[in-house]
Amino acid sequence: MTNDQMNQSKRIAVVTGASAGMGKETAILLAAEHGMKVFLLARSEERGLEAVREVNEKSGRSDAELVLCDLASMASIRQAAASLSERCDKIDVLVNNAGVVTTKREVTEDGFERQLGVNHLGHFLLTGLLLPLLERSEEGRIVVVSSGAHKIGRMRYDDPNMEKSFTIWAAYGRSKVANIWFAKELAERLKKAGSAVTVNALHPGAVATQIGVNRNTGFGTMLHKLLKPFFLTVTEGSATAVYLAASDSEEVKKTSGQYYYRKAPAPVSKLAANPSEAKRFWEWSEQNTKFQYPV
Repeated sequence: MTNDQMNQSKRIAVVTGASAGMGKETAILLAAEHGMKVFLLARSEERGLEAVREVNEKSGRSDAELVLCDLASMASIRQAAASLSERCDKIDVLVNNAGVVTTKREVTEDGFERQLGVNHLGHFLLTGLLLPLLERSEEGRIVVVSSGAHKIGRMRYDDPNMEKSFTIWAAYGRSKVANIWFAKELAERLKKAGSAVTVNALHPGAVATQIGVNRNTGFGTMLHKLLKPFFLTVTEGSATAVYLAASDSEEVKKTSGQYYYRKAPAPVSKLAANPSEAKRFWEWSEQNTKFQYPV
């Protein structure tokens, strides 16, 4: 086998929010159990490099790489996508894992309410920029980490940045229903375009990650410790994302636009399942990211 053939046969995965929690565990499992070269996207160079070291150590490989990317910055996302385009000629799997929970209203660099900005809009732009690389894969897959919290999500177009009314769970739930709308609408567009790329969303379950813990102040640490025994481990929480990213089953290969829980299709809220709402939100996302999707 030539070097070119070896490079083409090597499966390449990109995982966002990969410096800790489920993102890091997903990267480890894709490298260790499924033989993938993994690009870890993270905000912090220090934490990101430590995660790369851990992925390589636990997988017995040496090819995991860090790509700096702040999903709260459209400029940073564009730089990360450009870097990936220079460093690989295809992407087989994109796992949109990164997520934030803020205890008070915050905004991104571009002025969006932070939970919607990072959890949805950042991934919306990143996925669109990386779609040409995913199209070069024989079996491109996009995996979107959503949540059961999507059931309380609503989008108020008259107050998109929650300047009039903000609560933690209203913001988080909105960002998670956004993930499902995105996956369903993108799946429909890819299908109409005749693309082989699939996209599915998932609920990982209640997982003991550091989400909601302020890294600067430590706020939320004690509550996290108290509740940790009742949560899934990060390995258990990553199982469905890894299943959708790497399974060789015909069901997964042919499925697109679905929502999974515990490695099986699961129902979503009536609002999340509404194609008109998904289309409207897609158009809003394109307008606000100033990015026109290629499909």
